[in-house]
Amino acid sequence: MTSQTKYKRILLKLSGEALAGPTGYHIDPAVLEQYSKEIKKVVDMGVQVAIVIGGGNIFRGVSGERSGIDRVQGDYMGMLATVINAMAIQSSLEKHGMYTRVMSAIKMEQVCEPYVRRRAVRHLEKGRVVIFGAGMGNPYFTTDSTAALRAIEIEADAVLKGTKVDGVYTADPMKDKTATRYTCITFEDVYEKKLSVMDLTAFTLCQENNLPIIVFNMNQGGSLVRLIQGEDVGTLISAECA
Repeated sequence: MTSQTKYKRILLKLSGEALAGPTGYHIDPAVLEQYSKEIKKVVDMGVQVAIVIGGGNIFRGVSGERSGIDRVQGDYMGMLATVINAMAIQSSLEKHGMYTRVMSAIKMEQVCEPYVRRRAVRHLEKGRVVIFGAGMGNPYFTTDSTAALRAIEIEADAVLKGTKVDGVYTADPMKDKTATRYTCITFEDVYEKKLSVMDLTAFTLCQENNLPIIVFNMNQGGSLVRLIQGEDVGTLISAECA
């Protein structure tokens, strides 16, 4: 880490839908390329990077349930989808010269390592990008919850939630032209105002462990680097706001 960086170790949460690009399905090579370049910039700055990615571009357990698939079975299918995305990101990152490890909560040794907390931390310390796949390994939990839990376990400085919007707003900016972006907001205010940030389990985990969440637009070039440097990017959610 250099003196120019605000965070030493981050957990970057990406959605599967974002990885799909404009189509909403499958994996868009252009998005993979952009994300890899952004991540490489912060890795080159000495920041330790862990990643959790969703699987909604391939399969969602809740959607499967509506199609007649058992919810538990559907959730496991969704976990496997996150491993596919993790492998895609791994391949792209390595093409850009980064060292990586995919660690799965479900054992599948032929394609990735089983998740072991101490091993994950050691990988990060050695400068490897660690991508966590298969969620928590249990149904009924989202990848948001996985991101919060893994961030706490590896003692990350913050959860960076990369989305298609540039932060948390007072209202839906697509519907309300007067909506304004919060630069910083407390956990309590998010809860009281019923703002959509993460699911309640994930949000509570972060709040109880005083783990800041930053919601930002990952698709905006340079935003991740600027955020790491401490610039006003996205919305910071923390215990207190100055």
